[in-house]
Amino acid sequence: MLVVVVDTGLGNLRSVEKALVAAAVERGLGGVEIRRSSDPDAVARADRVVFPGQGAFRDCMRALGSGLGDAIGETLRAGKPYLGICLGLQVLFDSSSEAPGEAGLGWFGGHVELLSAEGGVKIPHMGWNQLELAPGGHRLLPKDGEWFYFLHSYHAVPDDASLVAARASYGQNAIAAVVARDNVFAVQFHPEKSQRAGLALLGAFLAE
Repeated sequence: MLVVVVDTGLGNLRSVEKALVAAAVERGLGGVEIRRSSDPDAVARADRVVFPGQGAFRDCMRALGSGLGDAIGETLRAGKPYLGICLGLQVLFDSSSEAPGEAGLGWFGGHVELLSAEGGVKIPHMGWNQLELAPGGHRLLPKDGEWFYFLHSYHAVPDDASLVAARASYGQNAIAAVVARDNVFAVQFHPEKSQRAGLALLGAFLAE
């Protein structure tokens, strides 16, 4: 099984790659190859795609314009499992207030907005927060709300609330911490920074 970590050149993805390798070992999964790549052909050939986006929305979308965006779209349409992390969740939506006029991938309807500081919270949202699962939860998530590590200033607001598999509260913000539908599973938090809970989630993604 080839798992490609999409590399847009905007951040050090070594920690994500190492966490995926550790999760595969912990699950006893043989025959799993984890590869970082900026090659659209490699992304299109992958059995599973992980997109741990870092940096700004506009920079990310312009990096995807090299053909990576088309390759990601191809894998999504083919029904291959996709895991988006942080910006890798946000780019699935139509647009972001961080980058007016810059279109997202538009896989899901909705907009990405700046977190509100109401309630006295600091922006960015940085640190551990507990998931509040939607009714029914999701097969890749623990049945009880688990704690994960967040680091972000923007959050997605889907047009279809049924996409949200888990939320996290931060001041007056109800953050879409997990959005999921069919083969697409994306998280606003960082599993690679979330210790045991993060490894369990990555392992579940690799094993399903």
